[in-house]
Amino acid sequence: MSELALENKVVVVTGAGGGIGRAVALEVARAGAKVIVNDIGASLNGEGLSQGPGAETVAQIRAAGGVAELNTESVGRWDSAQKIVQAALDHFGRIDAVINNAGILRDSIFHKMAPEEWLAVVDTHLNGSFYVSRAAAPHFRAQNSGAYVHMTSTSGLIGNYGQANYAAAKLGIVGLSKTIALDMARFNVRSNCIAPNAWSRMISSIPATTDAERARVARMQQMTPEKNAPLAAFLASDLAREVTGQIFVSRHNEIFLMNSPLPLRGIQRDAGWTPHTIAEHALPALRSVMVPLNRTSDIFGWDPV
Repeated sequence: MSELALENKVVVVTGAGGGIGRAVALEVARAGAKVIVNDIGASLNGEGLSQGPGAETVAQIRAAGGVAELNTESVGRWDSAQKIVQAALDHFGRIDAVINNAGILRDSIFHKMAPEEWLAVVDTHLNGSFYVSRAAAPHFRAQNSGAYVHMTSTSGLIGNYGQANYAAAKLGIVGLSKTIALDMARFNVRSNCIAPNAWSRMISSIPATTDAERARVARMQQMTPEKNAPLAAFLASDLAREVTGQIFVSRHNEIFLMNSPLPLRGIQRDAGWTPHTIAEHALPALRSVMVPLNRTSDIFGWDPV
C-alpha cells in the first residue's frame, strides 16, 4: 500500500487560508492529493477580502513539493460554490473529496443576538457546507466515489455560551452529513464529521474574563491546528472506505467517536397522556436520564493529552 493515502486524489478544502483549514490543506497535500485551496481572505466576522491567506497556503504546499491551486469564491452562495468545485475540474480534471471547513464567528449572548449575526454564521457554516457538497454530488455520483468531511463543533454537540448561531449551524451540519451518508451510499460516497479542537484565529476571540475561562483558554492554546489534520486526511482517503455517517472529536493527541441522539428511556400509558399525568408519572420516570445542561468544558474538562 502506498504511503501516500491520497495519491492522485483531488481534494477541495474550504477556509484553507489559515488555522485548521491551512493545516488540513497541507496534510492532504503531503498525503499526495492535488488541492484546491479555497479561502476568501475575510476577517473572523466575514469582512474584508484578500487573496493573501489562501495564496500563502498554496505557496507552502508548493514549497513542500505539493500541488495546489487557489480559489477565492465564497461558500455562502450557490453560484460561487459551483465555481469552487468547477475549479477542481478545470485544474485537475476531477474531484475526489470535499472538506468543508470555512467558517466565521459572530458570538453574542442569545437575547442580544442580531438577526444579521445569526444569518451570517448560518449562511457560511450550514448553507456553505450544503452548497459546496451539493455542487460536488453529481460528479461523485457519476464516478461512483467520493468523500465529504465536514467540520462540526462541540459547541453544537454539547453546548456553549453565546454561540446560538454557531451551535445551531454546527449541529445542523451533523444532520446534513448523516443524510448525505444515507442518500449517497448507493454511489459509494461517504460523509463524516469532525469536531476539531485547536487554538486558531477563529477561537482566539473567545472571551476570557474569569479565572475559569482563562484557564480553559490556556489549555486550548496547547492544541495546535495541525493536530486535527491527520483525521481529516484519513476520512478523505480510501483508508476510511468503510467509515460513513460518523462524528469524531479530535483533541490534541486524542480522538473520540461521538454518538448520535438515540432514545434513553421510554414510558407508555394505555389511556394516553395529559399535561398532569405527564407531570405525575412520565416526568419522575424520565428525570434520572435527562441530559444535564452541559458545556463543552464540562465534558472535556481535563488538560489536553
